[in-house]
Order: sequence, then C-alpha cells, then structure tokens
Amino acid sequence: MFTLFKKELSGFFSSLIGYIVITVYLVANSLFIWVFPGTLNIPDAGYSSLEPMFTIAPWIFLFLVPAITMRLFADEKKSGTIELLLTRPIGELQIVIAKYLAGLTLVLFSLIPSLVFFLSVYLLGSPVGNIDTGGTWGSYIGLFFLAAVYVSIGVFSSSITENQIISFILSVLISFLFFTGFDAFASLVSSGKLNLILTGLGINYHYMSMSKGVIDTRDVIYFLSMITIFIIFTRIVLESRKWK
Repeated sequence: MFTLFKKELSGFFSSLIGYIVITVYLVANSLFIWVFPGTLNIPDAGYSSLEPMFTIAPWIFLFLVPAITMRLFADEKKSGTIELLLTRPIGELQIVIAKYLAGLTLVLFSLIPSLVFFLSVYLLGSPVGNIDTGGTWGSYIGLFFLAAVYVSIGVFSSSITENQIISFILSVLISFLFFTGFDAFASLVSSGKLNLILTGLGINYHYMSMSKGVIDTRDVIYFLSMITIFIIFTRIVLESRKWK
C-alpha cells in the first residue's frame, strides 16, 4: 500500500499537478485577502484575523480537490491499468486508502505554506500577536477535515467513471451539496427540529463549529464518518467489477 501511495504522490509532482495546486491555492487566497479590495481584504477590514481566508478556502478547495482526484481512478480505468492494479497482492480497500492518502497529502502540502499568512497577521497586529490563535488553529483543523471529506468524495467520483471531466463535475456537485446544499434545504423548512437535522448533515455547520477554536467530538466524528462512508462506497465500486 505504501508503494502505491508513493507512486501516486510522486505522480502529482512529476506531472506538475502538485505544484499547480499549491500555487493556485496560495495565489488565490493571497489575492483575495491582501490585494483585491473589499470585505475579505484583511488590511481594509482593520482586524487581525484570518477569518477571510477561512471563508474563501472551502470554495477554492471545492474546485481544486476535484482537480486533484479526478484522475486517480478514472485514468486507470481509461488506460486499462485498473485491471492490472486489482490483480496485485493488495486489497481493494488498501488501494482506495493509498490513493486517498496521496490526495490528502497534497492538500496538506498546500495548507502548510499558508501559515505565512498567519505569521504575517500575527506580526502586523497591534499589538504584535493580537490574533485569536485558538480560533485560527481550530479553523485550520476544520479546513483540513473539510478538505479530507472533499478528497474522499473526489476519489469516489473518480472510481465510477473513466472520464476525468465527468469525475471532476460530479465531485464538485457532491461536495457543493454537502458543503452548502443542506443549509439551503434547511432554510426551506419551517420545522425547527428538521431544520437542525438538515443543517447538521452539512459540512459547513461542523466546519464553522471548529472555526470557533473548540474541537467538539461530534464534529470530528461527523468528518471521520463522511470520509469512511465515501471510502467504503469507492471500495464497493471497485469490487463490483468482479461481479460482471
């Protein structure tokens, strides 16, 4: 499994995908929070907070993560190498996890350089260090979990088609549904209990909860459950090839 993980990770950087993803993530965030005028611009807002970045980042990942994951299985199926991969002495679940971890590692690599933004706001604050450190770290953890769910959705989407474009679109749609779709559905119902249930099914509710700096076990369980569900779905898709 580790060999496959290294192969997939090296594939990201040998094809420039990894560098492009990291660059796009950092440049997009930089433009919105430092250059473009508006409510998301930190100097214009006058507050020592990275909240604008954590508002933008889920939307950037909504498109970047599917771009990372769209080829993981779709390319294997199109080229026919999926059959060779499935005949190796490694289980379907291990294959899925190896590809999932490779995509997740690339996401982590894109998050780490953004700590420069935290350092910048920390130093520019008046007084120096005037930033909600707890809330910031909570937001980073929440963003990582959010991206981890996006990756699991992307891997699943890639497993059900050999067309990378279809995989990308499907991954974006499913991720969008779980990020903001349930909030939209909740706004349409009048029942307070149903509203709470629908909101709780969405990623945004748990992401915002973590952004407050308090890591609630319920939020962690939600994210881990979502990841597990889509990994299991992906395994089922791979196993279904044996049923034909």
